[in-house]
Amino acid sequence: MHSLRKLLPYLRPYRWYMLVVILASAGITAMNLVNPWLVRELVQMVRIGQIDTGMDRVITMAALLVGIFILRAICRYLYAYLAHIMSYNFVSDLRVALYAHLQRLSARFFSERQTGELLKRVISDTRDIEMLFAHYIPDLTVNFLLLIGVGIILFSLNPTLALLTLLPMPILFISTFWLGSRMRTALREASSRLGKLTGMVQDNLVGIKEIQLFTQERREHDRINVASYAAIRMLLNGLKNEALLQSSIELFTAMGLVIVVLFGGQAALSGKMPVEDLVAFLLYLNVFYQPIIVMTQRNEMLHVAFSGADHVVEVLDIQPDVDDSPGCIDPGRLAGDVEFKNVSFEYNEHIPTIDQVSFVVKPGQMLALAGTTGAGKTTIASLLPRFYDVASGTITIDGIDIRTMSISGLRSNISMVLQDVFLFNGSIMENIRYGNVNASDEDIIRASQAARAHEFIMALPQGYETQIGERGAKLSGGQKQRLAIARAVLKDAPILILDEATSAVDTETEAEIQDALNELMKGRTSIVIAHRLSTIKHADQIIVLEHGRIVEQGRHEDLIYNHGRYQRLHEAHVRLN
Repeated sequence: MHSLRKLLPYLRPYRWYMLVVILASAGITAMNLVNPWLVRELVQMVRIGQIDTGMDRVITMAALLVGIFILRAICRYLYAYLAHIMSYNFVSDLRVALYAHLQRLSARFFSERQTGELLKRVISDTRDIEMLFAHYIPDLTVNFLLLIGVGIILFSLNPTLALLTLLPMPILFISTFWLGSRMRTALREASSRLGKLTGMVQDNLVGIKEIQLFTQERREHDRINVASYAAIRMLLNGLKNEALLQSSIELFTAMGLVIVVLFGGQAALSGKMPVEDLVAFLLYLNVFYQPIIVMTQRNEMLHVAFSGADHVVEVLDIQPDVDDSPGCIDPGRLAGDVEFKNVSFEYNEHIPTIDQVSFVVKPGQMLALAGTTGAGKTTIASLLPRFYDVASGTITIDGIDIRTMSISGLRSNISMVLQDVFLFNGSIMENIRYGNVNASDEDIIRASQAARAHEFIMALPQGYETQIGERGAKLSGGQKQRLAIARAVLKDAPILILDEATSAVDTETEAEIQDALNELMKGRTSIVIAHRLSTIKHADQIIVLEHGRIVEQGRHEDLIYNHGRYQRLHEAHVRLN
C-alpha cells in the first residue's frame, strides 16, 4: 500500500478519466443486473399464461434489451478506452519522473547497481504497473459493484437460499489468502531474478568483445541459462499456486450451484418458491460468482503490478547523497580559483581513498596529479564537480564552498575529458554539440580544429554527419579521444579537468593534441592527470599522491632533484619510452 500511495500523485492529473471509467463501470454493472430480471419476467409470463398482453410485453422486453445492449456497448467503450488513456499517460509520466530521479542520483549509486537492472525499473516495471490501472482497478470496480448488486437481489429473492450459497465462502477466502500469499512471494522473487538476468545480459552485450576474445561464450551461455531457468522456475512456482487457486475457486463456487439445485429445486417443487425466482436465482448466482473468478484470474496481474510498483518506489525513495543544499546559489561564470582544504574521502567505510589533501590552483595555472594506479588522482578530479561529496574538509572555487552552489551552476564551470570516453549513438556533429547545444556549426568546426579532429572527420564519407555507432564503436580510440576534447573545447568552461586525456593516442597525435590543449589551458584552471609524465613537465605545480596522501609537491625540475617518489616515476617512464 505504501507503493500505491507513493504513486497516486502521478495519477492525480487523470482523475477525471478515472471518474468517467468508474461511472462507465457502474453503467455496465447496472445493465448486467437487468438482463436476468427480464428473463425472470419472461418466465413468469409463460408460467401464468398471459396470452392477451404477453406478446406486447415480449416486444417491449426485446426493445428494452436492444437499448440495454447499446448502452452497455457505449459504457464498455468508454470504460476500456479511457482506462488505457489514463494508464498509459500515467505510466509515461511515471517513467519520465523515474528517469529524472535517476539523473539526480550520485555516481556512488550507479557504481552499486547494474545498468540492466535499472533499465528494467524504468521500462519493464513501469509497464507492469500499467496493467494495474488499465485492467485490474477498473475490473475490480465493475466486479465489486456487480457483487454488491447481485448480493442484494439474491437476498431479496430468497434470503434463506442466499445464506446457504455463502457456506463455501469461508473456505474460499482461506484458500485465496493462503495460495495468493504464496503466489505473490514467488512472483515477486521471479521479478527480482528477471531484473538480475536483464543486468547480466546487458553486461555481456557491452562486453561482447571480451567474451569473444577470451573464448568464454560457453561459460556465459551457461550462466545466462542457469539464471534464466532459475527465474522461470520461480515464475512457474507462482503460476502453479495461481492454477491451484483458480481450481479451488471453481470447485467452491460450483458447490454453491449444487446448494441452489438441491434446496432451491426442493422449494420450487413444493411450491414454496416460484419457478421464475429459481431461474432468476440461478442466473444471478452465475453472475455473483463471476466477479470472484475474474478477480482470481487477475491475481497474477495484480501481484506482478505490485512487484513493479515496489521496484519503482524503491528507487524513488532513494534520496540523492549529492544534491543541491537549501538556499544554494548559482555562481554564474567563475574565475576558477580552486582550493582543497584538508579534504578526505572514502568509497568504503573506514578505508580512506584520499586523506587530508590540500592544494591551491590559481586561474591560468596548471596542476598535475601524478602517482601510481589507485593513488587517488581520479577521485580528486571527481570531487571537484561533486560526483561525490567530501567526507571532511572543504573544496572552494573563488572562495565559495562548492556545496553551497547549485550542482548545475557548478558543473557549467567545469569541462572534463575522461580516460574512458563516452560517445552517444549519433552523428559526430551531435556528439560535439553536446558540449554546447546552442553552438553553431562554425563553432563546432573551430573546436574540432583546436582538438586536431577536423582533418580525420573530413576524411570520413559523411564528414560531420557520420554516424559513429553505440559508444563510438566505428571510431578508433584516438579519434574518440579527440572528439571528447573538441566537446570540452566547445563548452569553454573556466576550469578544465583532463583525466588521461591523451592515453588512447599515438605519440605524434599526442603532440598535436598537447599543442591544442596548451592553447586551451591559457587563462583557465587546469587539473591534469597523466601517466605519461612528459605531458606534465610544464605544469605550474605537480602533486604526487601515494595511498591518498600528498607525498611530494612542486615543479618538475624541483621534484626531479629531490630524488623522491616523482623521480622514480620519471625514471620508470623514461625506461618504458
